[in-house]
Amino acid sequence: MKAIVVGGGIGGLAAAVSLRRVGWEVVVYERSESFGEVGAGLGVMPNALRALEWMGVAEEARKLGTPRVSGGVKASDGRWLAHLPEVGQEKIVAMHRADLHGVLLRALPSEILFNNVQVTSVEELDADLVVAADGINSRLRAELLPDAPGPVYAGATAWRGVAPGPHDLPITQTLGPGGEAGVLPLGDGRVCWYVSVVAPPSADLDPVELFADWHDPIPSLIASSPEIIRHDIYQLPPLPTFVSGRVALLGDAAHAMVPYLGQGACMALEDAVTLASVDGDLLRYDALRRPRTQAVWRSSRMAGKFGIEVRSPIALALRNFVFRALPKSTAVRGMTRFSSWQVPAMPR
Repeated sequence: MKAIVVGGGIGGLAAAVSLRRVGWEVVVYERSESFGEVGAGLGVMPNALRALEWMGVAEEARKLGTPRVSGGVKASDGRWLAHLPEVGQEKIVAMHRADLHGVLLRALPSEILFNNVQVTSVEELDADLVVAADGINSRLRAELLPDAPGPVYAGATAWRGVAPGPHDLPITQTLGPGGEAGVLPLGDGRVCWYVSVVAPPSADLDPVELFADWHDPIPSLIASSPEIIRHDIYQLPPLPTFVSGRVALLGDAAHAMVPYLGQGACMALEDAVTLASVDGDLLRYDALRRPRTQAVWRSSRMAGKFGIEVRSPIALALRNFVFRALPKSTAVRGMTRFSSWQVPAMPR
């Protein structure tokens, strides 16, 4: 059985690795001039680590990621809202996106990887299975589901970067008035960070000014980053299906979501191993993946409403009080709600 994966990002490469593991002949088509990944850091949650273990690449990912560190949620003045040193952080690997992409790329033979390939229609592809992993602006999704909604602006813009920094920083999410920030130490002298604010699309904003009075090390990380990537945050409204004929949508092409739970890339890794585990049964793939990813999609939006979208002083004080009053066990359940996922069993 032959599969063509359209898109050479994290989701597409994970699909190729997974399908080859169960015996599919796979080729990957990437439209860019080379295979690579831009961006900054991501947290590989326990559910995503299980997917990487199933693919046989988790050990290499752990070697490149950050060892166990504490973590939690802070207010913009630096006070802990939920300090969770034992939230299972030893199972969360902080990595640069390019490093995770490289792990997956090295697991594939170079002769199945083709770059500079523009795929505009499924009709161009001769395969038993087509995996549309071509991102939030997927051309294949638009062709297969012409009546489905396209991406919509989620009301916020974000900046990401990598800066030198101490290796012993905790993994933190910081919530402030109309904004949030995240710090992910990589353990090798690099720290990945992101900041985002509620704003109109393409607004003329300077993150150095916006976050100048937030707690350390956020201002210094922004100021010392040699390169900063800015993007407006878009999301894809829930689709009626992830499959059409011999085509399966995967990753952001199927369920692009706001980043407030840190599960976007993790969902793509889950998609990949689920697609391989159903061994071509796309109706089962849809039944397994659509309810779960759309539940995470909704929860990510809700996290934004109680996080980045809170701006009034009264609402901020109330939100912060609730965070501090929560028992640690309740906070842990909230933060790990979606990380208990297991790889589906292979059919007989």
